[in-house]
Amino acid sequence: MDQLDWNLLRAFLHTAEAGSLSAAARRLGLTQPTLGRQVAAIEQQLGVSLFERIGKSLQPTPTGLALLEHARAMGAAAEELGLAASGHVQAVDGVVSISATDMVAAHLLPPLLLRLREQAPALRIEIVTTDALSDLRRREADIALRHVRPTEPELIGRLLREASASFYASKDWVRRHGHPRQAAEAARHAFVGSDRSGHYLGYLRAHGLPLSEDNFSAYAENSHTGWALVRQGLGIGAMMDEVAQSDPDVVRVLDEVPPVVFPIWLVTHRELRTARRIRIVCDLLAQALMAPAGAAAGSA
Repeated sequence: MDQLDWNLLRAFLHTAEAGSLSAAARRLGLTQPTLGRQVAAIEQQLGVSLFERIGKSLQPTPTGLALLEHARAMGAAAEELGLAASGHVQAVDGVVSISATDMVAAHLLPPLLLRLREQAPALRIEIVTTDALSDLRRREADIALRHVRPTEPELIGRLLREASASFYASKDWVRRHGHPRQAAEAARHAFVGSDRSGHYLGYLRAHGLPLSEDNFSAYAENSHTGWALVRQGLGIGAMMDEVAQSDPDVVRVLDEVPPVVFPIWLVTHRELRTARRIRIVCDLLAQALMAPAGAAAGSA
């Protein structure tokens, strides 16, 4: 197969993100027939169908979705190359707000923002720390790191990777209470909860832990506070593995209980994704968070 023309890949990328030929054509400054021919050309060259029409919109086929991530990576690399060649990365300015949970904001974002500061020193970053889903449609934040897939049609979501969380306790707690390893042992020990409504208890039960409200020694809706309680020795708590593994004062317990696996989504509004400052921040976050923090730390 001949090498793909970047213009054709760009036509596919913008059509997939805009959801229609007309919207993508406006974004690229092309006529709709011209863009349509480019999309048809890449489908012919690949020998596959990349889109299916659903109502008035075009949705990527499964093959199209598989190609989309590669096209996005190529688009980001092309833009970064152009910015670097022209020296414009240093000149990009303005404020970009990022919404993230308190643990992600405190432990994963700071080294990434330091790297961003070196690349684009005129950019200013506002961190919106919340465990709730910031409403990007109302511009509560420009970019959000979420653990659920966005369903709003005006939002663009990119699945960066699957992360994991396990159960931990302080070393002092383990010395005093032993090291529980199996789910059945959990009922004999204290836990730090996140709410009194029963939602967190229900989640732990669904994960195979035979607990009741009597197992909770303390509650903290804020996960940073909850983690402080675990580190102080009030009981067992769940934590993102890459955060907990960097803490020398805790050890993993309930080792035979499978970790909780959850996604990390990078989300922004379709209209904002075209702003250069938003794209620069999105691309850095995507590049760094596609690998665990320890592995990403050495890459630019």
